[in-house]
Amino acid sequence: MGLLIESDVWEPNQSLYVFILVSCFLSIFCLPQFSANSNRAPTPFDYSVPASFLRFQRSFILLFSLCSVMEGLWSVFGEYEFEQYGVNREQMVLSLCVGYAAALFIGTFLGMLSDLIGQKDVCLIFCILHLFVGMWKRICPHLSVWLASICLSLASSIFSFSFETWMVVEHEKLGHRQDSLNDMFWIMAFTESASFMGSQVIANWLIPSNVETSVLSPSTAAVLLAILSIIFVTHGWKEVSQTAVLKDYAISFKDYMKSFKAYIFGDKQVWLLAWAQACVQFSIAVFWILWAPTIVADGREVRLGLIYPCFLGARMLGSTVFPWFFSGPLSLRTEDCLVYVFIVMGFVLSIVAYDYQEIGVLVALFCLFHACVGLLLPSLARLRTMYIPNELRGGMMSLSLAPANAAILFVLLQRGYYQSIENSTIMAFAALGLFSAAGCLHLLKRLGKQPHQTWHKL
Repeated sequence: MGLLIESDVWEPNQSLYVFILVSCFLSIFCLPQFSANSNRAPTPFDYSVPASFLRFQRSFILLFSLCSVMEGLWSVFGEYEFEQYGVNREQMVLSLCVGYAAALFIGTFLGMLSDLIGQKDVCLIFCILHLFVGMWKRICPHLSVWLASICLSLASSIFSFSFETWMVVEHEKLGHRQDSLNDMFWIMAFTESASFMGSQVIANWLIPSNVETSVLSPSTAAVLLAILSIIFVTHGWKEVSQTAVLKDYAISFKDYMKSFKAYIFGDKQVWLLAWAQACVQFSIAVFWILWAPTIVADGREVRLGLIYPCFLGARMLGSTVFPWFFSGPLSLRTEDCLVYVFIVMGFVLSIVAYDYQEIGVLVALFCLFHACVGLLLPSLARLRTMYIPNELRGGMMSLSLAPANAAILFVLLQRGYYQSIENSTIMAFAALGLFSAAGCLHLLKRLGKQPHQTWHKL
């Protein structure tokens, strides 16, 4: 007599989505009532604040949302596109390696370029890169995998530093309060996660049965979003004029490098902060590369498309916790909080690296990991404001990505081509990096903060 084995496809309970949504709502709307600081910065839903700040905040968040959706489309659509075009595993690994190599050897210096020519122009380059890839894929569906990977990797590098730096510089020019800047950090982290979730919805809706002949596709959406963003940046965004200031300071590449050497290379506190940022970027990249193979290990059947929003929702929830810790009733020192957050993230990846768990346990661990990421991103942005002059912020952020990109390129080569290391080993390396980042933040707290000066006073 034969034995019939029924296949059970695992998917998250729908109540999890409701729980995350309600928790985010309560975290945002209950904070003003429980905050001990009556002078707290306004939320996007507060209409009792100056109109100039609301215009700045809402205009920037709108632009950032459009660009976040554009950035998220390719991450959702990329693997499906590779499969439709018959790209094999070796070619996929090669495209990732080429992309991270471009980010390492070219993207590392884009932050310095943005500090010199202005963040607005570099954000335009980001939109143009997405427009180029989207239009080429519509005209020639078999776009070179290498070329697409290079362009999108450079765009991702720009996305990681340019919008935050642009927002901080514009915020300072407009003379808004420091606490409003802290609110902008967590709102950006929240918006980015929500936009990535929206990009998944758009991509799933637009993915056609025939990628080459269908008019509606994620590539078409990327082109439209890129054009809209370019128009908004060039015509709809009003920058504060700083012509007189720029003439007084006479910015030059020589002056910039002199200041960069003094305030970035010559400051051990910035080195500690940069290493912590690199460890975060490495662990996040490792997660997105390995989370699906980890969950479907041993032939387990899972609806990965339903798990992806859980991670982004957990990240949204983590970002809403930021104002509770740093400007609300649970006010803590940033360095103290981040030490424990890094330790928790390190233990999460250590558990995953030690042994494959049940799917429910893995999803819970990964959601906890992303909730910590949601708290980390605005917290690290706040520390950068404390330790780094705004005029050097883009260069420092892009330079801190270099160790992470180099490490990711190394593990891709070792795992993808030579099969010399296992996925669990890569996870263990990411966990060790997070533990070292916790040590860096502990040292940063012990060294104490020294107020930075603007670079042009050298």
